[in-house]
Amino acid sequence: MPALVNYRGDDDYHTGGSLCSKDSTRLLSVYGPPCKRQRISDSYILFFEQEKKPSIEILPDEILYEIFRRLPCGQARSASACVSNRWLTVLSNVRTSEMVHGSSDDIEMVQENDGFLTRCLDGKKATDCRLQSVAVGTSGRGGLGKLSVRGSNKVTKLGFTAIARGCPSLKVLSLWNVPSVGDESLIEISKECHLLEKLDLSHCPSISNKGISAIAQNCPNLSSLTFESCKNIGNESLQAVARCCPNLQAITIKDCPNVGDQGVATLLSSLSLVLKKVKFQSLNITDFSLAVIGHYGKSITTLALIGLQIPSQKGFWAMGNAKGLQSLTSLTVVSCYGITDLSLEAIGSGCGFLKQMLIKKCCFVSDKGLISFTEAAKSLECLQLEECNRISQQGILGALKSNLKSLTIIKCMGIKDLTEGTLGLTQCGSLRSLTIKDCIGFGSSNLAIFGTLCPQLQNLELNGLCGITDSGLLSLLENCQAGLVKVNLSNCLNLTDKVVVDLAKIHGETLKVLNLEGGRRITDESLMAIADNCLLLNDLDVSKCCITDNGLSCLSEGVQIDLQVLSVSGCSKVSNKSVPFLKKLGQTLVGLNIQQCNLISSSSVDSLVENLWRCDILY
Repeated sequence: MPALVNYRGDDDYHTGGSLCSKDSTRLLSVYGPPCKRQRISDSYILFFEQEKKPSIEILPDEILYEIFRRLPCGQARSASACVSNRWLTVLSNVRTSEMVHGSSDDIEMVQENDGFLTRCLDGKKATDCRLQSVAVGTSGRGGLGKLSVRGSNKVTKLGFTAIARGCPSLKVLSLWNVPSVGDESLIEISKECHLLEKLDLSHCPSISNKGISAIAQNCPNLSSLTFESCKNIGNESLQAVARCCPNLQAITIKDCPNVGDQGVATLLSSLSLVLKKVKFQSLNITDFSLAVIGHYGKSITTLALIGLQIPSQKGFWAMGNAKGLQSLTSLTVVSCYGITDLSLEAIGSGCGFLKQMLIKKCCFVSDKGLISFTEAAKSLECLQLEECNRISQQGILGALKSNLKSLTIIKCMGIKDLTEGTLGLTQCGSLRSLTIKDCIGFGSSNLAIFGTLCPQLQNLELNGLCGITDSGLLSLLENCQAGLVKVNLSNCLNLTDKVVVDLAKIHGETLKVLNLEGGRRITDESLMAIADNCLLLNDLDVSKCCITDNGLSCLSEGVQIDLQVLSVSGCSKVSNKSVPFLKKLGQTLVGLNIQQCNLISSSSVDSLVENLWRCDILY
């Protein structure tokens, strides 16, 4: 009993709390029924909970707005935006013009807010929260100049309102595959971003004429427009642009079914003195639009007409005969049934300063039209023909009578190997570049004729030509008097070491780029000749060739002094023994491709990466 009376509660045997501990509920549940608790009023509980919160959180958004717009610098605003989503939302609604600046340094920073920053949000990263963060973060760091949002359905008017208010310096806006972005977003942009110069919309089904009209009315500096697969953009948009955008210089419209003759005619006639680049693809326009282009396109320098199925020969003929395209220097025509021999000749006659011409998948163009066109287009320098199967070798040789500097022929199945000689043909001393790709009928005889007619060739690209042999190419090499600088012989399966050796000996003093990819009959002998003769070579590709370690050993001892790019991808006979040679070549290399070289071990690759730290290695 005395022990109990004198017990103080601090012995080691007692590890719990006092009998009168705060957890009285547990004690009562053991020794008796719980007593009735005193009722606490709801107002007291609310007051108690408010007392626990930081005082600033009680403030309404209007007060926070006034506080945030007085923050001293961009760093403070960015730090505040990280506190909560509420703070971020309030901060993103503060316009740059509404900020209160207390120091001269901060005022100077705002004056230099000219839009130097670029932001690109893709996929899941493109949300309203991210756009708000961009608006707050870039306002104090030079200003947002370019914004790209791609592949997202999570961005709405809320995010673009923040961009509009926080980024008045925005000059370039690109939206690709964002179905949730509608007219409201563009209207918000138009209210604040009056410096906008370039607008690129692709696969935006929710944007209509209303949004484009708002942009046109409020952004007078607009100079470039792109509409692609926007089904609700039509003639009204183009008419608004024609009325309100006097500085528009480039426009691209692709696969917009509501764009027709009325919109195109208004646009071209109103902006005839400033519009320089025009691209129309897969539109429902007729001959009338082409006639308008030919009459009012006085300032157009680059014109692309792709997939226009409705215009006929009459429309293209009228475009050429209108004589209005006097500034046109580059013309691209793809998959247009109205391009015939007659209309092509009219274009050549009507475009006196045309220098570059691309004709692709125009099935009604024949040798006669091609020859007439090249004769009429006196300034033509570059001609590219692709998948024009009615054009034969006769048309190509006839085109060489002009002053062409570059000729490209791709997948033209009408070209066959010539059997007759070059009697009566005229040399083309101006031609500097010749490219022939995937023309099945092109053979050694044609190649020899090109060698005779084009003695000033410097760039030669022969890709996927199984019909050419060493003898045909050798004839061309021997006739090239200027010296070849760039040579691409990729996937020409019948070429052997012999022609590569001749190439190195004849043109080794001028050769800088050589591509022998896919040459299954190219071996170490070619590398030895290259090493001995090609002093200026800086780019060599021997991917998928039959070279070995010995060939790379010879190359590492070669005369070339500035080899910068080397590709041996897919060379199955290159092994770890080549690592010392690659390291020696790496003294000048900035690019090395050793992909699919299965005999090079991972440890050897690591050694190359460690030693060739200047070089970008693909493995």
